[in-house]
Amino acid sequence: MEKERHVILRPLLTEKMTYLSETERKYAFKVDMAANKMTIKNAVEKRFNVHVEKVAVVRLKGKSKTQTVRSGGKVIRTNGRRAHWKKAIVTLRPEERIDLFEGETAV
Repeated sequence: MEKERHVILRPLLTEKMTYLSETERKYAFKVDMAANKMTIKNAVEKRFNVHVEKVAVVRLKGKSKTQTVRSGGKVIRTNGRRAHWKKAIVTLRPEERIDLFEGETAV
């Protein structure tokens, strides 16, 4: 089994997720592409000492990017792609929450 610290890469702190964490007890994390719902659930429960009710997973495609650079009187155009990534939205029990700024949980 994978290490729990390698499953959760970082929390996603946006306005929408802040609102959902306050109202619906939902938290979003950027997770490893190979992780499934059970490994994500186990990793969140062990890392934050909470009980997870539900896990939703979304696979997101990386954006295509074009960069233009002027160098020595020439225009150089390069194309690239950002990496694909996976997002997990975790729902906790009603009496639990995760304090992502302090790294501790409150019951």
